[in-house]
Amino acid sequence: MATTSISSATSLNNLTPASSTLQKNFIPSSAHLSFSHSSISLQKLSVHTTNFNNPISRGSSIFNVLKTAQHSDLASSARDSDPVIKSQKPTILVSEKLGEAGLDLLRSFGNVECLYSLSPEDLCSKIGECDALIVRSGTKVTRQVFEAAKGRLKVVGRAGVGIDNVDLQAATEFGCLVVNAPTANTIAAAEHGIALLAGMARNVAQADASMKAGKWQRNKYVGVSLVGKTLAVMGFGKVGSEVARRAKGLGMHVIAHDPYAPADRARAIGVDLVSFDEAISTADFVSLHMPLTPTTNKVFNDATFAKMKKGVRIINVARGGVIDEDALVRALDSGIVAQAALDVFTEEPPSKDSKLVQHENVTVTPHLGASTKEAQEGVAVEIAEAVVGALRGELSATAVNAPMVPPEVLSELAPYVTLAEKLGRLAVQLVAGGSGIQSVKVGYKSARDPDNLDTRLLRAMITKGIIEPISDAHINLVNADFIAKQKGLRISEERVYVNSSPENPVESIQVQISNVQSKFASALSDNGNISIEGKVKYGIPHLTRVGSFSVDVSLEGNLILCRQVDQPGMIGQVGNILGERNVNVSFMSVGRTVKRTKAIMAIGVDEEPDKETLKKIGEVPAIDEFVFLDL
Repeated sequence: MATTSISSATSLNNLTPASSTLQKNFIPSSAHLSFSHSSISLQKLSVHTTNFNNPISRGSSIFNVLKTAQHSDLASSARDSDPVIKSQKPTILVSEKLGEAGLDLLRSFGNVECLYSLSPEDLCSKIGECDALIVRSGTKVTRQVFEAAKGRLKVVGRAGVGIDNVDLQAATEFGCLVVNAPTANTIAAAEHGIALLAGMARNVAQADASMKAGKWQRNKYVGVSLVGKTLAVMGFGKVGSEVARRAKGLGMHVIAHDPYAPADRARAIGVDLVSFDEAISTADFVSLHMPLTPTTNKVFNDATFAKMKKGVRIINVARGGVIDEDALVRALDSGIVAQAALDVFTEEPPSKDSKLVQHENVTVTPHLGASTKEAQEGVAVEIAEAVVGALRGELSATAVNAPMVPPEVLSELAPYVTLAEKLGRLAVQLVAGGSGIQSVKVGYKSARDPDNLDTRLLRAMITKGIIEPISDAHINLVNADFIAKQKGLRISEERVYVNSSPENPVESIQVQISNVQSKFASALSDNGNISIEGKVKYGIPHLTRVGSFSVDVSLEGNLILCRQVDQPGMIGQVGNILGERNVNVSFMSVGRTVKRTKAIMAIGVDEEPDKETLKKIGEVPAIDEFVFLDL
């Protein structure tokens, strides 16, 4: 058995918990859960527990908020006003024009309001009434927008690829999912890039304007051929690779620069991946397809243009901000850049007296990259499906600020996602009230190579399961790591190779909480940590180990764990008590280490037993301790 230790993305500070003791009397159902001075208090944890002959404790139930996403400081007020309840539809604000097919899909799910050309102030005023916001490139979704939403905004949909107009850090902090539509307009953008490339090379726009002015200037508008010329594709993602395919068809030699592109994918279409400097210094044409980030902002500047071939031609259908526009004007005037064809600009629309737009060697279009009928409808449907899915609580393959998991992996991991969250919820309910959680260790047993096992999604769900029951924060896949870091919770991961079938991504998941006391002493492993383990069997999450005891019980409904003397009749006694109180048993399993000594009985129940029923279980002489867990 091989072990691989890995560092979690949530490398966190220690947490000093507030001192608290689990109440011995029932806590009213209205009791809430809270953090105090950045520490976890377990005082009002939703759990019934007892040691032999001790009273039973109870807290408020833990409700599922997978579909909601609120900033922790605003969670309570947002919960009171949250409109996404069974009897109401969510409100979806569309702030820029969207294709009818997408709008029809949205209207079938929620209440859609189309309000175009909103000022920043108007958007902030309106957003508090909305559960989802759909934008294109013109609407700036700033931190102020998320603050004004007061935790209600659950998803922002960007109808297109780029998300530089959305404050991702603020979205993540407020637990708002950001999704985009990265595929529907790929071909349209690539085609527009090729159109600008060819049109610029043959002076089509300038010749057209000349003729309409009554002139016939054949000698002035002599162009250049594309065959045999070198095209540098800067950014080899979806659009960049499609541009490369089409340029190859035109007889061009294509090179590309992208620090994240796989070399085998480039080679498959006959493209050589090269360094940034090599690309810009050897190319006759440079086509830009990179995102706008702090690293790429104005990356094409005076120093960059100075390294290029004299007479280079530039095409940009990506983001205007990647070019220093004043530097480009200087390069055009000096002849370093012979021509430029631009569809995007630093400010849109650019000023009417822009020297760049007015330059005679520049061809411009008003951000038409995705503007085909087919692309517009495709983007509308793609973003509508992503937003509706997010509002339903489904995992999105186009999420920008959540674990990025391909659709086929999402499908494969679905039952393990449920297992991970339930193990987290179960583990935290076993922590005694006076203990504070500082460190959690997650172990994954798998027959797969560590490089073929992406655990980010599973870690996020374990974090959600651990934090929600002891916090007033609402946790989802977007903000799980952020909230864990904010609360000082350290989560580490370990992958253990086991010799089993690699068909299943994970053989089992183990959750350990260290340096805490347990309400149920039998949950402690030999090293003193609370330790539970589970696996997926027949598509259903199962609890398979508690402490050093093996069990086998489905993690559905609620769970009662009993430590007992291993003797005949125990299952019947407890079963009779539950049956007399009309509590239905769904599963029952007994695990022991040595025959006729101690054993753990795990009982799955559909209903929550009342106080009297739990008291009777505790009064059975052969039961040493038991705990009721709400899953």
